[in-house]
Formats: sequence, C-alpha cells, structure tokens
Amino acid sequence: MRLLVVGSGGREQALAWKIAQSSDCDRLFVAPGNGGGEGERVIIAVEEVASIVRFAKDERIDLVVIGPEAPLIAGMADALREERILAFGPSARAAQIEGSKALAKRLMAKAGIPTAESKAFQDGGAAKDHLRQRFSVRKQVVKADVPALGKGVIVPESLGDAEDAVDQLLAISHTIVIEDRLEGREASLIVISDGERAAALPMVRDYKRALDDDRGPNTGGMGAYSPLPDVSAELAAECLETCVQQILKTMRDAGEPFAGALFAGLMLTDDGPMALEYNCRFGDPETQALMPLVDGDLLPLLVGSAEGRLPKDSVTVKRQASVCVTIASGGYPGEYKKGFPIEGLEEAARVPGALIFHAGTERKDGRIVTNGGRVLSIVGVGSELTEARKAAYEAAGKIHFEGAYYRSDIAASV
Repeated sequence: MRLLVVGSGGREQALAWKIAQSSDCDRLFVAPGNGGGEGERVIIAVEEVASIVRFAKDERIDLVVIGPEAPLIAGMADALREERILAFGPSARAAQIEGSKALAKRLMAKAGIPTAESKAFQDGGAAKDHLRQRFSVRKQVVKADVPALGKGVIVPESLGDAEDAVDQLLAISHTIVIEDRLEGREASLIVISDGERAAALPMVRDYKRALDDDRGPNTGGMGAYSPLPDVSAELAAECLETCVQQILKTMRDAGEPFAGALFAGLMLTDDGPMALEYNCRFGDPETQALMPLVDGDLLPLLVGSAEGRLPKDSVTVKRQASVCVTIASGGYPGEYKKGFPIEGLEEAARVPGALIFHAGTERKDGRIVTNGGRVLSIVGVGSELTEARKAAYEAAGKIHFEGAYYRSDIAASV
C-alpha cells in the first residue's frame, strides 16, 4: 500500500514509525513532516487541504492518516472521500466533538454520560456572575469553546483567577464553557472506531502543566505513561462502555457516525469515571507512549476504520510499559526562539529501550535544529514502568540545545 500521514508532530512520527513496520506498507509519505526520519517528507502544510488531496491523487495513495485536529475539523477527510481516496479520520461534522466544547457537552447529556455540570456563555459579565454564584460551592474550570492546541482550558484556584480566565478565553473564543471542577485521577482512553465498533488502546495518563509538581501554565502535553497501575481491567471496561460506546452510539443514531481515533479525557472519581472532554484524533504525547505497546500490525485497524469494517479482533498489547518525556524549547508554551542545534541525538538513540520521536525539529545545513515548542518526544520502553522511566530519562539526559527543558517527574509517583 502507498500511505500518507498528515502532520508534523511527535504523534505523526510515532504513527509513521508504527505503520512502516507493516508488511503491507510499500511506500510511506509524511506531510509536512519534520526533521525526523520517519517516511518520505512532502512539504505541504496541514492547512492546505486541496494540496493534500491533489498529492494523494497524483501519488495514487491508498490511505491517508490525518493526525492533527485542525485539518479534520476543516473537512480534510471529507475532501479526500469525495475523490474516492480512503481516509482515516472523522468527517468535519463528527470532528465537532472536539471543535466545540459546548456541542460536546450537549452530546454527553444526550448520551447520558457522567460529566461535570456546565454552562456556556458568550457574555463576560454573565459568565462572571455565574462564577461568583458557583465558586463558593465548588471550584470551577473555564474552557474555550474552540480548539486551542491543548491550552484552552484554565483551572483557576481563586475567583479572581477565574474571572481573569473568562477575559482571556473570550479573547480567543466567541463562546466559553464553565463547569464544575471534578476531583479524582485523570486518565485517557483512545479507541479506533469505524462508527459502530471500537478497538481500545491501553489507558494512558498525560501531564499537561509545564513544570514539575503540576506547576506552570497548561501545555499541549509534557509527557505520558502507560499502562496505568491504578486502573483495573474492570475499570477500563467500565470507561469504555460508559464514556466511549455510549457517545459512539449517540453520534451514530444522530446520523454522524464517528470513524477514526476518538480520544476520551476522563476523570476517575470516587463515583466512577466521568468524561472531561473528547478529541477527534490520537493524542499527543499519548500516541508516542502507546505505539510501542501495540503488538503486531496497526495498519489493518486504520484501514478497517476508514472502510467501515473494523476487524473483530481487538488491539493486541505487549506486556510492557512505556514512559514518554517531552523536551521543550525555553519559553514554551509562551514565546520561544527557534534554530538552535540539537546535540546528543545519536547517543540518546543508543540507550537500550529508548525511542526518539521528532516533533518541533528541522534539518538545516546538515544539522537537526529546533523548530517548535515541543521539540522531541523521548520514549522509554521496559518490562515495567520503573525500567521504562529509567530508559526515557537516561536518553533525555544525553540531549542538549539552548533553552531545553523537560519535566523530571513523569511517572515518578507510580
């Protein structure tokens, strides 16, 4: 098969790495790719839907795997299907489960999915009045209605911070959602669906804050690990049935079946799992942690999803653990500089059990340089989490560039 992965991050590099292992993969392209070596690079931006479609037609691509949410929400999968090109990823309408937090909350209510009480606002004054009433009873979370690269959610500790969050998010989103803050342990469940059936990947936990001990601003994700020792097989099955199967059924019954990778962000509370949000694609950095744990060929699942006939067999998982550590540019998630040479990549790659997935990198004058906020995903794989964590941090410690930083506590408390 001739295959195309769309995206430039660590997620897409991990997907390309796994897809390339398939015996059915004859040629693999990545657009636009990055400084990493997975697949043949094609310089087409993810926003250029028409150019992606044209390339897929010209190159007789058999399957396009769309990584990021923006092109999915913009209708890339629909445009490819209109040209009879097989695409992995939901329709633009189905992708609105991530495109609009308010719509997602309405879907959850319709499906009867346990979730926090919430209300949508377009007026800042009304939103702040609501906060003053609710904050004395329970702390609140303020969310932008639109996607914001994982940074559109603010978890304020005080009423004043919550009111500031209203102003900050209304500046980037016409609508905001304010909801009760849930207490518990966060976890994520990603499934590959054909609109009816769902094949679940292992549950995974990510780290959103920039700094150790969950300090600093929210980011797109500073690390992840899997499996989760605090999630039994029974609890994972409950998460799948309660928070995933029900939303898939509701969307199917509404005439908008979700086919692709559905990401459920969950809070594991004392009263059971509750849904925080849904994303319309594989997570980043969750995918980097999960792909090394998938045993066997991923490609039949992607093709089966795109064709509406997911294989009956579930995902086979290795009896191993993985830990992903994100190395970021100084200043991220705020302003940062680019173009710094990256040293130590070859030494890091030689660490037993370590994998390196490029994200914000570029090749310049024969060298790999920084080209983004999240620069590299360093993944350690081992028989257990402690071994995987050791490999990830040993490899991360060998990589250097000006301003580089990473959290030192990924999977530390497991």
